[in-house]
Amino acid sequence: MAKPPKPAKTPARKKRPNPAEQARIAEIFRRFEDQESDPRTELDYASPFTLVTAVALSAQATDISVNKATARLFKVADTPQKMLALGEAGLKPFISSIGLYNSKAKNVIAMSRILVEQHGGEVPLTREALQALPGVGRKTASVVLNELRIEPAIAVDTHVFRVAHRLGLATGKTPDQVEAQLMAIVPDELKTRAHHWLILHGRYVCVARRPKCEDCVVGDLCPSRKLFVGR
Repeated sequence: MAKPPKPAKTPARKKRPNPAEQARIAEIFRRFEDQESDPRTELDYASPFTLVTAVALSAQATDISVNKATARLFKVADTPQKMLALGEAGLKPFISSIGLYNSKAKNVIAMSRILVEQHGGEVPLTREALQALPGVGRKTASVVLNELRIEPAIAVDTHVFRVAHRLGLATGKTPDQVEAQLMAIVPDELKTRAHHWLILHGRYVCVARRPKCEDCVVGDLCPSRKLFVGR
């Protein structure tokens, strides 16, 4: 007798916070807001095209390394047309210091060609159209849409994933699950800034190996603090 098919997996959901937990979450983000009221990406950009290019280049690379590369690159190729004229071979020397630069160069040129041929040289600012571009996945699209204040989104990278778990804001096992959980609990008026607060906190305070709990503005609200303090 054939076995019945396994039910499809559904995203891990976090239970709706009780009033005390809602107050804790609100206080966490209030303190982040007190520190930096209008956080923005640390990637340098001057237009939607340079933003999407910088974000695509930043995969598995630091913002510092990307900014060093794009400081030179964007002086000669800051539009899809100029990037196409530069070509894949011409692009590679500008980004060779960035990880996976061969595949990234291929994607940037392919993306530029599609923008010129299908979108009049403009970056389409909808999630579906962005994610259809070479080298642009869900996370990159989320960063672009959120940074430009078009669509509230919480892109989950390694920093956001780590901080969300340490602060008890999410329990998901995948970035998509954590994103869904964060979008469900972060107050609407803070969603466009939550990604930046979490990523900056993870980048400079709640670092991977030895979090700087003594410098943490939400340390007294963190259920993981006891795991690191006094070690």
